[in-house]
Formats: sequence, structure tokens, C-alpha cells
Amino acid sequence: MLAAIASGDVTLAFRRWTKPTVRAGGTLRTAVGVLAIDAIDEIEEGAITDGDARKAGFADLGALLKELAARREGRCYRIAFHRAGDDPRITLREMSDFGSEERAEIGRKLDDFDRSAGMAWTIPVLTLIAACDGTTATELSAAIGMEKLKLKTRIRKLKELGLTESLAVGYRLSERGRAFLKGAVTHKKADGAEDTIRFSS
Repeated sequence: MLAAIASGDVTLAFRRWTKPTVRAGGTLRTAVGVLAIDAIDEIEEGAITDGDARKAGFADLGALLKELAARREGRCYRIAFHRAGDDPRITLREMSDFGSEERAEIGRKLDDFDRSAGMAWTIPVLTLIAACDGTTATELSAAIGMEKLKLKTRIRKLKELGLTESLAVGYRLSERGRAFLKGAVTHKKADGAEDTIRFSS
């Protein structure tokens, strides 16, 4: 299915929702790039055609209706979309050659994440992930003393900055993340608490 979406052969989806989770004009990031949502319309199952089913990646209408029948709650929606391009985070992950201003900006954002969490977690987490590709949220949670679900949510912020990427199991640093961490130096205040993130020359 993902390959068909990437090639443009699949341009429709049908979902049964109590409330739509996408909107026309919006975008959705997927494993094959960013999808632009062209339209979303409520539709009766009887109005779905065999052609619609094929555009949604099904062999025939019966196969599509069988999947819709698996969930009885909610109304049926027809979603039209097209692939708009690559996930910008993938490009960002590969941008490892950055100057002092960009380094400083990343550092400020990580410092903000630390303050918001009430603890310095960003550099420790990046360091732990750098030490071993595939480090899991469970392992990271135990190592830094943060509840796992909270940590997973916070690691997504690192992913948005292009510093980490998710594997089938666990995480690894991107090229950008490794380049950033190599230059990052965490200075300590006199009382031993974490100060702002600075950088080696």
C-alpha cells in the first residue's frame, strides 16, 4: 500500500470515524512522505464504487466494505489526497553542516525543553542514544528517571529538530544529531545544576 501511495496509484482512503482526524487543506506525515489532504466528505457505503475501492488500494469493492464493516461506530468518510513531497524532517536529519548561530538556536530550544520538563533530559538522552543505536524508550526512561510515555512525547521534539530518528525498535541519532552532540558542552552552575547548553569551538 505504501509503495502505491508513493507512486500515486492510491489517492483515496475510506475511514469510519466518530469525528474526522484530518481536514481538507491539511497535511499528514507518513512513511512515504507528506500527504496533502485534498478533500474529505461523508459518504454512504452504497455510494462507494468499485473504482473508488481500487483507488484506495483494494482489489474490489467487497474487500473495502469488509474492512469498513470491522468498525461499526461512526460515519463513513471518503478522503482524497496526493503525495506532496518528502517529510522535511528527513531532509533536516541530513543537514549536519551548520554554523554557530544554528547550533546556538538548537541549544536554546533544548534548554527550553529542559526548563519545561523541570529537569535536564535532552543532552543525557541524546548521549545515551548516541552510545547505542536502537536504544529503547524503556531503557532511556530507566536511565534518566522519567516516566516512559512522557519521555516518548518529549523525544518527538528532538525528532522535530532533526536530531533523532525512530527505528523499528528504539531510536538512533541522525547525522545532524551526531554533529550537534559532538560540539555540545553542558556547563554546570556552581551548585551542580544544569546551565544553558553551550558549544565547543
